[in-house]
Amino acid sequence: MKSVEAHSPHSGKKLKAPDAERLRADLEAYMTRRGLRSTEQRRVIIDTFFGTAEHITIDTLLREVRAVDARVGYATVYRTMKLLTESGVVQEHKFGDGFTRYELSDDDAHHDHLICMECGKITEFEEPAIEELQQKIAKRHGFQVRAHKHEMYGVCADCQAKARARR
Repeated sequence: MKSVEAHSPHSGKKLKAPDAERLRADLEAYMTRRGLRSTEQRRVIIDTFFGTAEHITIDTLLREVRAVDARVGYATVYRTMKLLTESGVVQEHKFGDGFTRYELSDDDAHHDHLICMECGKITEFEEPAIEELQQKIAKRHGFQVRAHKHEMYGVCADCQAKARARR
């Protein structure tokens, strides 16, 4: 995926960013409860991941981590991302391109995704009407929602314009 845009369509404002400090504290508490050590390599991976603003793959994260510490291996990055996901600090996404992507998971900064099937651009958005409708549907069916993902796949405006220009 080449780029990420994040905005609220109604206000034009940027989406609320995840609370990285709180998520780091949550991760530390999770690791303490599980008796897990914070190794030097794990810290480099976590710091690098927390410094990214995109939906990052393990391969891309590994490249960035190795720029800091060339000794870090793929398996260490993979296991660390699995730990972050299991702790609830990170959310995995599979956008249909064969890669697993990761982003910080913060219920207070919830957003949904538009994924361009041509160029791979991911647009993050908030839409209160969608959230309200989901709650109404769940209530109608007596369903208690614990989590959800909303992803729409199609063609972004830039790719549509390029296609029109080629005609």
